[in-house]
Amino acid sequence: MLRKLLVVLATTLLVAACSSEPPPPPPPPPPVAAPQSFMVFFDWDRSNLSQQAVQTIGQAAAAFKSRGSARVTATGHTDTSGPESYNMALSLRRANAVKNELVRQGVPADAIAVVGKGESAPLVPTGDGVREPQNRRVEIVMDGAQVSTMTVFQDPRSYCKALSDKWRQYRTSQIDTPEAAAIAKCEAGDYQAGIPTLENSLIANNIPLPAPGYRWPGRPIGPS
Repeated sequence: MLRKLLVVLATTLLVAACSSEPPPPPPPPPPVAAPQSFMVFFDWDRSNLSQQAVQTIGQAAAAFKSRGSARVTATGHTDTSGPESYNMALSLRRANAVKNELVRQGVPADAIAVVGKGESAPLVPTGDGVREPQNRRVEIVMDGAQVSTMTVFQDPRSYCKALSDKWRQYRTSQIDTPEAAAIAKCEAGDYQAGIPTLENSLIANNIPLPAPGYRWPGRPIGPS
């Protein structure tokens, strides 16, 4: 009898010791992808894309797709020939030409920011009025901030809040609107009613979604 009691006691102590062990540490977060950049060049006073430019933009689009999602910035530049105001507009036309081609090759438009620098940031420093081919360019930069749709879309509460925060950020002066009603639905837990309204409003106002290019529940963006 004593032996049985000792066996039971030892088993109980062993189970208690095992149950008191701390849980294993969580896995480390996935590494953040390093920024990537691509460069597209233009003929003098032109914003149309050469075949080489289209190929380079194709490489950038493929890099975007391999990441799943990222923020893309297309920054246009010019050489120093021509007036500054004209060059600023030309740099924006070049950047928009690159954006349009990225979109044609499958990159969501709301994932791309367009910037015009004019002649203010030459790749090759020159004097005024110099036609330098390397300065007539658009730099495509893809940062390392990936958006995991699995993380975003598994939790409707946090996603609905992210949509609400986006709308408040860009439309702080509007009240008693469908968007305000949708935000109230999100706060009340009615995510099925709140999410589509806020998504459609952000898209219609060219405001990036929390996961650029993707709607709830993780499907690529398309017609509303």
